[in-house]
Amino acid sequence: MAANLVPHGIRRLGVLGAGQMGMGIALVSALRAKVPVLLYDRSPEQVTKGFSLVDKLLLKDVNKGRITSEEAKEARDRIQVVGQEAALQGMRDADMVVEAVSENLGLKQKIFAELGRVCSDKTILASNTSSISITKIASSVIPEGVAASSEVGKKAAERVVGLHFFNPVPVMKLVELISALQTSPDTLERSRSFAVACGKTVTVSKDVPGFVSNALLMPFLNEAIMHLEKGVATRDDIDTTLKLGMAHPMGPLQLADFIGLDTCLAIQQTLYEGTEMVDAGWLGRKSGKGFYEYDN
Repeated sequence: MAANLVPHGIRRLGVLGAGQMGMGIALVSALRAKVPVLLYDRSPEQVTKGFSLVDKLLLKDVNKGRITSEEAKEARDRIQVVGQEAALQGMRDADMVVEAVSENLGLKQKIFAELGRVCSDKTILASNTSSISITKIASSVIPEGVAASSEVGKKAAERVVGLHFFNPVPVMKLVELISALQTSPDTLERSRSFAVACGKTVTVSKDVPGFVSNALLMPFLNEAIMHLEKGVATRDDIDTTLKLGMAHPMGPLQLADFIGLDTCLAIQQTLYEGTEMVDAGWLGRKSGKGFYEYDN
């Protein structure tokens, strides 16, 4: 462990979502960080599909000599499925839970509100969102009827953090770390250490729409789409220009397809709508905190 990293203390990880992102996070956590993983998805079919992907990736690593068959089996065995009857209650014993569901604020807020109720107040609650305000998500953890500016409210929200892995997770080396307005330094540093334990390089972004990666990438993809729409060049010529002229591994239109056009749209909408300080529930004098703190 690098000298400047605090111990992450994650003895058991929860992952919500068995799609490509969730399974990738589960795999690197089990294989690289070597922590047991509790995996939950409301679709048993998606879980089966996800494990097929994990088995394929592990076999590929074994065949290429990157890991031994024993290491592959140990990693696979570290990932346990939370049954449908337990649902999010199955995350109560996790030291960190990473949410990797659809890019939908309402869905994420509902999930985090439930995690806030069932998990220990020491459990780090991380979102893999690629664009949505972590401050908004953190505010949903605060129990109903509790002021965001109260000690209970602050303690509830300070354990929420953004941990943005990139697709495909086992291949991409980067994790973006995002602090909400409420995130504590301890939450931030433990999350950084865990990402490093998963074999990732960590960059830090403020909690702005799209963070660094998508705030820069999405306008670029949008410009490529607009060029295609205007008939400036064909699909193939646009992508070939960027691949050969700018040394991009894939063109912007191919990349948009890879990300998913629905996801690109959701991110663009988030960039358009933006965020404000009120997302944290810090409304000013009436809530006890705004730019100043008030004794109500």
